[in-house]
Amino acid sequence: MREALRGLTTRGRSFLAAGTAAVVSALILGEKDLLRVAILLALLPLLAAAYVGRSRYKLACTRSLEPHRVPVGANARVVLRLHNLSRLPTGTLLLEDRLPYALGTRPRVVLERLGAQQASSVAYTVRADVRGRYEVGPLVVRLTDPFGLCELTRAFPSVDRLTVIPQVTALPTVRLASEYAGSGDSRARSVAVHGEDDSATREYRRGDDLRRVHWKSTARTGELMVRREEQPWESRATVVLDTRAYAHQGDGPTASFEWAVAATASVAVHLRGNGYRLRLVTGLGVDTDATEADGDGLLLDCLADVTASQRSDVATLVEQVRRRSDSSLVVAVLGALTLPEAELLAGLRGNRSTCVALLIDSHGWLNLGDSERAEAARTQGAAALSLLQSGWRVIGVNHGDQLPSLWPQLARGPQGFAWRAALAETVAGGVK
Repeated sequence: MREALRGLTTRGRSFLAAGTAAVVSALILGEKDLLRVAILLALLPLLAAAYVGRSRYKLACTRSLEPHRVPVGANARVVLRLHNLSRLPTGTLLLEDRLPYALGTRPRVVLERLGAQQASSVAYTVRADVRGRYEVGPLVVRLTDPFGLCELTRAFPSVDRLTVIPQVTALPTVRLASEYAGSGDSRARSVAVHGEDDSATREYRRGDDLRRVHWKSTARTGELMVRREEQPWESRATVVLDTRAYAHQGDGPTASFEWAVAATASVAVHLRGNGYRLRLVTGLGVDTDATEADGDGLLLDCLADVTASQRSDVATLVEQVRRRSDSSLVVAVLGALTLPEAELLAGLRGNRSTCVALLIDSHGWLNLGDSERAEAARTQGAAALSLLQSGWRVIGVNHGDQLPSLWPQLARGPQGFAWRAALAETVAGGVK
């Protein structure tokens, strides 16, 4: 009740003050009629406070996001459902959902009245132009009586999280020359023709089908052995995102790093759609396999959080990729490179994988003078030449380029990049 009295509005306090003054005047003047009016004036805000205070603890609220994951620039619909659990109708309700600045201004919705045991839903939309995970809520409900004499605020503690993922662009289908890697217990094709010998068996694991027990090997080893299962052969790909802050330029959604993140997302989703088992590696320690049914969602959620870092470097990135050498295709989305950094990346060709670099000329995101621009071009050309000479396929990315128009270049063999190598060598001539 005390909290309800603290919620009296200016109108309610005025009624209470007027009623008190009228009571004193009626007692002094001996006016019974004035005393009746005074009591009514004083009781109205008290009754309103009691009414609102009772309703305050009888509301339930649920929130739903449709959908929970949206790409940059898309809208999400937030649905609020309020249920009046009390036997008394509520007064006017003012709903205000708390939102981070990136999702826009806080929405305010008015519900005129909720009857006893009645529920009502309201909805609004949010839009984010910046990747990330955002908390929606908590919801603040302001309860008032029909006369506006008392107003109380109730905050529901529950929050929901909206994930804003990079924009995924559909890419044209091209034939990618890459090797195949096996999966399952047996990784060598020859296992299937060896027959039932020790090379096609392994130790029993809990949950294995007993019909697969290989009794001959079990008797010889003294341990329960089962036949290995053969799994379909499949292509594997690793998508690498360069997160070095000093390798990217620009600010906000138009920065070169945002282009790199969106390109990584598009390439990853495209390769998974073409049957690749995908691995995502970034310079910030992210190393994710997309093997689940919602693998696309897992990858995009990781990319929603990724940021450029000054602590990231090419050596760490190469070490992460080298921890596993089972990928037949490596697609790296790289920022500006120096010659030593390109030589480090050249070492990834040692496992005979097909390596493709989307090499972003991030200096194109800056307004540079002619001499600075020429120096940046020479450095980028020397790095591109080093990658080409080591067997990488290099696709140059300039400011304003669209990934779908660049993607078909992956289908070219190393000879398809000969003209690029000649050009890079010409540009890099002044660096040697």
